[in-house]
Amino acid sequence: MSVHLILGGCGFIGRHVAMALHRRGDRVILADVIDPSPSLVARLPVEARRIEAGSPDWESLMDGVDVVHHYAWTTVPSSADADPVADLDANLRETIRLLEVLRQRRLRDRSTTKLIFASSGGTVYGPLANVPAREDNAFNPINAYGASKAAAEIYLGYYRKAHGIDCRIARISNPYGAGQNPAKRQGAASTFLFHTLDGKTISIWGDGEVVRDYIHIADLTAALVALSDVSADRLGDDMAPVFNIGSGEGTSLNAILDVLRNHLALDPVVDYQKARSFDVPVSVLDISKARHVLNWQPQLSFVSGYARMLADVRSQSPLFSTLLDPSSQ
Repeated sequence: MSVHLILGGCGFIGRHVAMALHRRGDRVILADVIDPSPSLVARLPVEARRIEAGSPDWESLMDGVDVVHHYAWTTVPSSADADPVADLDANLRETIRLLEVLRQRRLRDRSTTKLIFASSGGTVYGPLANVPAREDNAFNPINAYGASKAAAEIYLGYYRKAHGIDCRIARISNPYGAGQNPAKRQGAASTFLFHTLDGKTISIWGDGEVVRDYIHIADLTAALVALSDVSADRLGDDMAPVFNIGSGEGTSLNAILDVLRNHLALDPVVDYQKARSFDVPVSVLDISKARHVLNWQPQLSFVSGYARMLADVRSQSPLFSTLLDPSSQ
């Protein structure tokens, strides 16, 4: 049994990873700046700790921990652009403080704690010269969110190389599935479904042929667990082992609408508006490295994953995807 600390554990990704680890018998500690809801506690009976925003006690949090999952990030692209200094203070600065504690623990007791970092598979690459994007593509962020994620990756690489910290990076595409907060703008797949169910108009800037890589939360969860499990000797001597985690396939906005209409029998209302100059036309990830090293690959097509999301949203308290429940397979 391993001990896993999940930062941002009450969030969309953190809850699902916690559930998967708990079900296989690992000890899981959720750490977040918000208190877990009663429904989350009822569904996921693991230890939860509330941490103070801006001043977490990293040393005590990591006592006895084998793996730290760093899914905590306080911004999205729009809020990071609105206040890059706040983004730096809340996210990048705290990530470096966490790395410093890991360094000190390694010096003191030869700690081998792993750090799994959730980066952004779209924003760190920016506009792509070659599709799909490989992990060796150069950083080219076009917003503050991507810049801070890329900077965090660089620091993780430095601490791995200079201080021997076992840092592992997942560049995640666009996750969707049960448990996303519809109030947060977390990608077209979720936004389109929630808007359609609520009878709201979907706004599309341009002709609807913008393409993104969407991954269902069950597939993403499996990848993150595999990344935490893989032995260090399979990771090589990279500055920090980086893995694209996505579906490996592109889906356009118009294709999402087609699935809503033709596969889910829904009737989205759409308003096409003038294209925005800052929208990246195509973002798709090459996931061959994750397939080879992690022995992982996505199991759900977009159509089947979207149908599962609809079923989960229509169920009561859809905090988790039922695909993570072995009884639902």
